[in-house]
Amino acid sequence: MYPPYEAKLMSTSYHTDFVAWADETALLLRQRRFEKIDLDALVEEVEGLAKRDRKAMRSQLQRLLIHLLKWHYLPNDLERTRGNWRAAINHARHEIADDIEDSPSLRSYPADVLDRVYQRARREARDQTQLDLSTFPEQCPWPIERILEDDWLPDSES
Repeated sequence: MYPPYEAKLMSTSYHTDFVAWADETALLLRQRRFEKIDLDALVEEVEGLAKRDRKAMRSQLQRLLIHLLKWHYLPNDLERTRGNWRAAINHARHEIADDIEDSPSLRSYPADVLDRVYQRARREARDQTQLDLSTFPEQCPWPIERILEDDWLPDSES
């Protein structure tokens, strides 16, 4: 769980050995030896946790949008590939739902970043499919509620 040694001072720098620093900081917190903690580094890490979770959600939303775009705009004769896309779509939706369950304050985040993430997904879908960028609408064609809805898939007809 944490190192068996007694933390005396913050002997490990946050910038030279993060894992050792984190172990020492956790031990100092458990011991309530707050005066020995590198507070600036701890604050930076705590801020980074929320940033990391938002970044992970943006990444899952982008992946979800890429696969929805490919599902909708590529020919139906790619059934084996579509099965993989369906799995990726479901996985991304479940990851987003799990993140929201763990941190309810993220519930509105997908809607907040949809426009920005869609633009990235649109360009990535172009790169993956070799279709012209104009194939994909400039604005996301689906509301966030549908995008996140289990088992919903866009019609294959444009």
